[in-house]
This record gives sequence, structure tokens and C-alpha cells, in this order.
Amino acid sequence: MLDKNVGVLGSGGVGETLADGFLKYGCTVMRGSREPTKLEDWRARAGTKASVGDFAATAAFGDLLVLAVKGSAALSVAAGCGSALDGKVVLDATNPIAEKPPVDGILEFFTGPNDSLIERLQTQHPKARFVKCFSSVGSANMVNPQFGGSRPTMFICGNDKSAKEVTRKILDAFGWETEDLGTARGGRAIEPLCITWCAPGFLEGRWTHAFKVLRR
Repeated sequence: MLDKNVGVLGSGGVGETLADGFLKYGCTVMRGSREPTKLEDWRARAGTKASVGDFAATAAFGDLLVLAVKGSAALSVAAGCGSALDGKVVLDATNPIAEKPPVDGILEFFTGPNDSLIERLQTQHPKARFVKCFSSVGSANMVNPQFGGSRPTMFICGNDKSAKEVTRKILDAFGWETEDLGTARGGRAIEPLCITWCAPGFLEGRWTHAFKVLRR
């Protein structure tokens, strides 16, 4: 059991899946939204250890935070949380997807090849402990994915080693193996995996896969 107060920033499917996952493993969870009333149905079904609030209240509540909003909103949502992020592990599940449709199955990012959203977030909040996580798989397989007994690989990065160790323990509980790609600069390699993961979905309607690193 993880036994943490977790604040999940985001009212979409990723936020719901991860909030439910943390509840499953013994955490107390608050979900945050600009319009908390949108989450009342979730709160009613999620049980006594679940609550809802705005983004600032959720950031203040959580000992550990999950940023699970649209990539285009990530910086503004984080900025609105202010110093409530300071010192906390923030799992960054966002991707810098541009507000454009895919072309030939390929998404466009608003970051460049020598930049990443997690780097921008870490620069904006130098006292927070961001870890890129849950950004390279669909929400349906984020918690206890089933792939014939084989654990898929979740890629992470971040500047704080202890924050990554916390993340590794969460991923282990959630049924993943971890591949650490170093500092926040590793987001330049991890975030484009979203494009790779989404392409089979847009081209062939396949949305249930995950990545696996093979070792020898």
C-alpha cells in the first residue's frame, strides 16, 4: 500500500484512471479542476477517501501530485498552483501536443527537438521535483496493465533522484518496469514517444499497446 495524500490535477480520463489507481493502493486522493463540480459524479462513486477541489486546493492537499492536464494548459495550471508545488514530487503525465489534428497519423508538438515540456515546467518551478511519467501509454493501461504476464516499460526522467525512486515504487505497484532516462532533459526523448504510441491508433485504430525494453 502506498499510503499517501495524492493531488491529481486534471478532470480528464488520465486523471481519473490515475486517481482510481492511487485509491486502489491505499492513498487518499483529491482531484482538481477549474470547475470542481464536474468531478462530483467521480467523487460520489470513488468513496470516502476521495475529494475534489480547484487546482490550488488540490496542489496544497497532495503530498504527491500528478499533473494530468492537456499539454497546452500545463504551464498555466502549474503556475496557478504557485508555491504549493515546492518540494513535492510532481508526476508529469503531460505531452506538448499542438492544437492541430494529426497529419498522416502523426501528431505535431509545440516544442522543438531540443526542448521538452517537462524542462519548461521545471524551469518555471525550480523548487518542485518533476518526474515525467505515464506520458507514453494510453490511460486504459496505466494501472495494472495486462500483457500476458510481461510488465511493460514506463520511461521516466527528472532532476531529483529521490523523486524518481518514489516514482519507481509507484510504477512497481501499478505493474510497470521503469526505464530512467536521466534528468529533465530526457523529456526530449520521452515525450515524442507519445507520437509513436498514437500513430497506430490514428492509422489502424489500435490503442491498447505499450512499449517494452528488451534486455540481455
